[in-house]
Amino acid sequence: MSTPLLVTIIILAVVLVAAVILYILGKRAQKKQDAQKEQIDAMKQTVSMLIIDKKRMRLKDANLPQAVIDQTPRLMRNAKLPIVKAKVGPQIISLVCEEKIFDSVPIKKEVKATVSGIYITEVRGLFGKNNPAPPKKKKFMQRVADMAKERGNAKQRKK
Repeated sequence: MSTPLLVTIIILAVVLVAAVILYILGKRAQKKQDAQKEQIDAMKQTVSMLIIDKKRMRLKDANLPQAVIDQTPRLMRNAKLPIVKAKVGPQIISLVCEEKIFDSVPIKKEVKATVSGIYITEVRGLFGKNNPAPPKKKKFMQRVADMAKERGNAKQRKK
C-alpha cells in the first residue's frame, strides 16, 4: 500500500472512532438530562415573588448556600449563571433562573413563578402586562447592511 492511502485510512478510522464515542456520550448525557427534568417537574411549586434584581454572575458571588456551591462540578463554579434576587414572603433569596426565560423576567414587579428548589423554571406576570425584552443590540455588519438598504430605498423614492 502507498503511504498517502495508509494515512487516509488511519485518519478515517480515528474520525470514525471519535464519532462513535461522541454518539455514546451524547446518549448518556441526554438520559441524565431527562432524569433531571423529571426531578425538577416533580418538585416544582408555584410561588408569588417580587423580583428585585437579575444578573449573570459567578456561583461564588451569587449568595447561594454553601451546599449548592459544594455540589456543583468544579468547571461550573466559575461559569456565569443567570441569577435572580427575589423577595419571597419576608425573605430575600437568590435563585438560579433557566437560561431561556432569563431575558423575559421583569425587574421590580411581582410575578408568579414556578420554582423547583432554587431553580426558576417559569415566570408569569401577576399584575399588568409583561414588558417584552428589549431588542438586542445589532452587530456592526447588520447596522451597515441596514444603512445601505435605507440609502437604496431613498434613491429609489427620489426617481
